[in-house]
Amino acid sequence: MLKIPEATTITACNWLQVLGQYREPSHSRSVVELCITLLAFAGLWLAGWWALSISYWLTLAVCLPAAVFLVRLFLIQHDSGHGAFFRHRVLNDWVGRVLGVLTFTPYEVWRYSHAIHHATAGNLDKRGVGDIDTLTVREYQGFSRPRRLAYRFYRHPAIMFGVGPAYQFLLRNRLPLILGRAGWRTWSSAMGTNIMIGLVAAGLIYGLGAVPFLLVQLPILLLASSIGVWLFYVQHQFEETYWANEQAWNLPNAALHGSTHYDLPGVLGWLTASIGIHHVHHLNSRIPFYRLRDVVRDHPELAAINRLTLVQSITCARLRLWDEGRRQLVPFPKS
Repeated sequence: MLKIPEATTITACNWLQVLGQYREPSHSRSVVELCITLLAFAGLWLAGWWALSISYWLTLAVCLPAAVFLVRLFLIQHDSGHGAFFRHRVLNDWVGRVLGVLTFTPYEVWRYSHAIHHATAGNLDKRGVGDIDTLTVREYQGFSRPRRLAYRFYRHPAIMFGVGPAYQFLLRNRLPLILGRAGWRTWSSAMGTNIMIGLVAAGLIYGLGAVPFLLVQLPILLLASSIGVWLFYVQHQFEETYWANEQAWNLPNAALHGSTHYDLPGVLGWLTASIGIHHVHHLNSRIPFYRLRDVVRDHPELAAINRLTLVQSITCARLRLWDEGRRQLVPFPKS
């Protein structure tokens, strides 16, 4: 993890002003990014179906890049939810709703919970919506043995990056528990998305057959959900992240210091829609993803904050608890 000395940085609040110039989306660029991603996903999906006639191993090999492009579609949906992909809210919303059918993610439900995540990230007193459950060392030690075991189970990599994502996207998104002030919007979004998923699936099953459809669609969904959860996890669950109680919590500082610059190499950065430049995204969520690289190019001192490489990120999977004394995420105690 690389950090620049505090003396050479400007404050998180100052960065908010600097980043305002990058907010304006380009409609033509947004359309091109959307079309390229949609066409690549559709082409790879059909290639996976065609490969069934040769070998299912070949189909599975094709499913991996298809899953990556599905994640990219989710990230375009993500930008739409922030009002960052197009200038007009109606256009953003309808792109988000349509993509929600492909990503199995009801747009209004996700947008509501994700807005809470952005407003409360790093706040120890407002955990629980749109984030990964994280206990402090003190809380964990105060739990009964069954509750500690339950938390260990939840935090196990096989659950966190395997079973959990599958449950989230295949089941939990079908019947969301989030209501709050969003009320009927979350339910209508979820039910409308479910109906459209059913209609699209029925059409593909009618044309291709139920078994071929499932042999292609399920691996893509499962791989995409795991990749997506890993990206979200590593953007906030790193050793020197930011957590504070309400009275000490500060939104700009939480955005800048509680999110990584996940510096993925070359094409991986493009495929993941530059979401790894996550500290910039949290500082100003209205910046379109294709302008995030402009930010770190123009401001190398910002690029160095919380920089995490692909190799370094693997160690983040062992971090489980927030140590309030040391002010860092730590693994489970050995005893």
